Amino acid sequence: MKYLKYISLALALLLCVNVNAEKRKNKKAKKAVVEEKVDTVPMRDFSYAFGIAQTNGLMNYLVQRMGIDTTYMADFLQGFEYVEATPEVLKLKAWVAGTEIRQQLENQILPQANRQVNDSVDCIDRALFVDGFRSAIAGTPRIPEDSAQAVTARQLAYYHKVKMEAKYGQNRIDGENFLRENAKKDSVKTTPSGLQYKILTAGTGAIPTATQKVKVNYEGRLINGTVFDSSYQRKQPATFGCNQVIKGWTEALTMMPVGSKWEVYIPQELGYGEREAGKIPPFSALIFTVELLEIVP
Repeated sequence: MKYLKYISLALALLLCVNVNAEKRKNKKAKKAVVEEKVDTVPMRDFSYAFGIAQTNGLMNYLVQRMGIDTTYMADFLQGFEYVEATPEVLKLKAWVAGTEIRQQLENQILPQANRQVNDSVDCIDRALFVDGFRSAIAGTPRIPEDSAQAVTARQLAYYHKVKMEAKYGQNRIDGENFLRENAKKDSVKTTPSGLQYKILTAGTGAIPTATQKVKVNYEGRLINGTVFDSSYQRKQPATFGCNQVIKGWTEALTMMPVGSKWEVYIPQELGYGEREAGKIPPFSALIFTVELLEIVP
């Protein structure tokens, strides 16, 4: 019995210690929570402030993007209060959308269309352009939409060609004259495609196919002698697939034995054509010194 009394007393003391420890732990936890103060406001105040914060930049958007005159902000707010889409509201929204699209047509769409046709002169008939736009929306166009799309695409392609010819046509003419005279030289050979080449060093290795990769050294020049690219200057040969380059390169590489060094003369249609490529103007005939080092496995 005496032992049981001591055991009971020990358990009571242990329980008391654990309870006191737990109280101290909870007190520390509560103290820690009290120390993490956050400057909050009631949800009502927060909701109002949050609504105000969401209008940041709205006025600039209304004025600059939607063309709203701030004199009529009372009318804007009246519209803002219309939560339900009543017939009157829907009618007003359609009217507003019509005015916005017309402004875009006048200020963006039509000017851009004129630039596509001519860089500097407004040549599109404004009244007919607007009439076509309007009739398509109304569902009463005089010609089907697919026909209009086809006419537009074909005509824009023609105007693009005319603009490019006016700007860069002399490059094409100069290139044709150069190649015509170059073809008269005994050392120059001309292929059926119009590609010209002169053998500087005759190689004896294998001839790559279009699907193989090759390692080459090269220098590219315009017909006026301007160097626009050179692996010699970079002191690093180039590696690429024979069919991953311009047509003139592909044709030349698939005729060259490894170890060859040729001078290749490429007509603009086998080069970059009407595209501008870095330092290469549109419609440029090109001259390359090409040294075929190896076929890459």
